[in-house]
Amino acid sequence: MPVSRSLNRGANSPSRGSKSNGRADLTPPKRSYWPLVVISLAAVLAVVVAALPASIITHFLPPLVHAEDFSGSFWHGSAGRINVNARPAGAFEWRLHPASLLGMAVAADLHWVKVGFVIDAAVTLDRRGFTAQNIKGGGPIEDLQDLGIAPGWHGAASIDFPILTGDFAKPLAATGEIQVSNLGSAQFAEGANLGGYALRFPPGAVGADGNVSAQLSDTGGPLDLQAAIHYSAAERTATLSGSLRERPDAPAALRSQIDNLAQMHARDRQGRIPVDFEFAL
Repeated sequence: MPVSRSLNRGANSPSRGSKSNGRADLTPPKRSYWPLVVISLAAVLAVVVAALPASIITHFLPPLVHAEDFSGSFWHGSAGRINVNARPAGAFEWRLHPASLLGMAVAADLHWVKVGFVIDAAVTLDRRGFTAQNIKGGGPIEDLQDLGIAPGWHGAASIDFPILTGDFAKPLAATGEIQVSNLGSAQFAEGANLGGYALRFPPGAVGADGNVSAQLSDTGGPLDLQAAIHYSAAERTATLSGSLRERPDAPAALRSQIDNLAQMHARDRQGRIPVDFEFAL
């Protein structure tokens, strides 16, 4: 007698293409169009940025910075004249990273020139402040007289800061070093070469209140100097505290200046003279 087909036979049978029968699922995966959208937006943004004039950069500069004499585009341009707090501050060139604009920030590689003094850095600006990385450069310090270097002083400076951050009002973090070599002035010790010095900002040099601490020492020359510098953001003053002494090869004019200083501050047992200065910035 033939066996009749059950009406429920197909109900418990595995469906075609089911993984339970060892076959791969042939249903095509859903496509995501977000990568295409992002690429399209980035392409449009790049075209727009390349078409904008370089002067657009003024909308992203801090209030104390004024720039003019523009050339190039917003993407890759330059300002032939800049002023910081109404003081001539040279010129700078930038190369923008357009992708940063998607995050409401401006990131660029900067090249700054003040006569013979040159600095390169990677900088990011947003509403909260700025972050500068890999700050490197240097040049004659006499080219920075417009920015506060006392007239008559000369020497060569080099700058190396892996990181520097701030909120446009005060520094928030700084790690790096400034070195000066062949320092001298015609108004001091008959223009004698005072040697080289290094100002070091270790990790944690900037406090939560914006105050800054750094170590100052000589790198060789007629003076043996060890000092600490503390900057007060609230009072905008700095203090230098430490000690110094002349080395045997110090020129006579410098020895005379040191002897005059020793008359006001007695030497210690090692022949060092304490120094303590305060100056406004």
